[in-house]
Formats: sequence, C-alpha cells, structure tokens
Amino acid sequence: MNFFDRLHDRIRTVDSVVSVGLDPDPSRIPAHLQEHDLPRWAFNRRIIDATHEHAAVYKPNAAFYEDPDGWRALEETIAYAHGKDVPVLLDAKRADIGNTTRQYAEMLETVDAITVNPYMGRDSLQPFLADEESGVFILCRTSNPGGADIQDLELETGEPVYERVAALADLWNDNDNVGLVVGATKPEELEELREQVPELPFLVPGVGAQGGDAEAAVEYGLADGVGLVNSSRGIIFAGEEQGEEFAHASGQAAKRLKKRLNQYRE
Repeated sequence: MNFFDRLHDRIRTVDSVVSVGLDPDPSRIPAHLQEHDLPRWAFNRRIIDATHEHAAVYKPNAAFYEDPDGWRALEETIAYAHGKDVPVLLDAKRADIGNTTRQYAEMLETVDAITVNPYMGRDSLQPFLADEESGVFILCRTSNPGGADIQDLELETGEPVYERVAALADLWNDNDNVGLVVGATKPEELEELREQVPELPFLVPGVGAQGGDAEAAVEYGLADGVGLVNSSRGIIFAGEEQGEEFAHASGQAAKRLKKRLNQYRE
C-alpha cells in the first residue's frame, strides 16, 4: 500500500480529514513544560494524546526542529505518532539537485510523506517521486498573500504559473504518490485546480488561523475522499491560556474542526 492508500484507510478509521500541524514554537510552549529535557517533544506528546482520535495525519513543520534538540524531539514525535497509528507528513518544502536532493529524500525512510518545492524542476524532485510508498505534496498555490508574486504570473500560454505546476505534477504522478499543496484562502482557485487535476489529493492549509474556506477545502480538496485539511496554531495553541490543561483544549479544537469539515464530506 502506498501513502495515499494508507491515508484512505486512516480517514475511514477516524472519519476525519484533519491534518494537525505540529509547530511547537518554543516561545509558546507552556511554562510547566519548559524544564523538560525536550520541551517540544513533551508538548507534542500531550497534543498527540489529546488529538489522535481526530487526526488523519500529523504535519510537523521542519522549521521548528532544525537544531540538535529539535531533531531529537522530532524523532520522538514521529515514533509516538506512528505508535498511535497516525501517519506523519513532514512539511519541509525540500528540493535541490544531484546528491543534495537524494540526501533530502532519505527523510522518507522515517516519515510517510513530505512537502516539496517544484521551482527547480522535475530532476530536483525525482528521488521523492521515485519512492513509490511515500507521499509527495508539491507546492502549487500557497495561502500566503506573497504567493501571488510568482504563482500568479501569466505564462505565454495564458495560464498562471500555479496551473502549470498542477499540470506538471499530474504528469509526474507515475507512481500515484503525488498530491498538491493548495491553500484554502482562495476557494475559486481550489475549484479550478480540482477541475484541472481531478485525481490528485490536496493538502489544504489556511483553514485555521488564516481563516480559509472550510467548505471549499473539503469540496475541492478531496479526490475520491482522500485529501487533508490542515490546522496548526488553531489546534495546538487552542489552550494557550489554560496552563497545564492546554492539551484538553487542543483535543476539543481538533474535534470541532473534524465535525465542521465533516458537514461537507459526502
């Protein structure tokens, strides 16, 4: 079974398309966890305990772990999530050339899926695409305002860059392991991209703190019921003012998001 087959089963098991972003900003970790050997791991463990029944996947962002203690915390987090039968999608946005991108792709030995950046073309993604068992989510239309600086540029064909990226991703999907990252902040673009690539699952960020369109995220983000809608800060910091009870609030936030999204699932 490849990643999207496993994800399909996970979505059915927990009746959820919620991706929980594990972005443990050290400045926002509760004070009672700061004295732990690995505060980010201590924080993530409690989040996972509180949310795993509602999570289709966990999505740690590599930026919050790129130091020695951070990588240790990430390793513990991945193992613990797998122990709860939850896949892990590393939000790393990796890609490069030659042996560098091959080295980046070795992370797929540890996680189940990864995000990648297509700016350098197919050869920069080939080691990821060649891994038949892992998921590869290609950045396509991001939810940040500055994404328009490049993604909206019109090509000679009349199509914007992000539509060309979607078309290329579809061509690169020889192993049925490719998805797209498409933000929820512009639902009309979600709809257009779904029409263009009907079979590619989307990872849809922007529904939580960024206020994206939940209905559009579900209606256009899923391909045959498979896709992910991510919330990071809106879940993991839902109990930021509740001290030692923070994780309970995170669990309730994940449950609410699952219920909200399930209104729009068939």
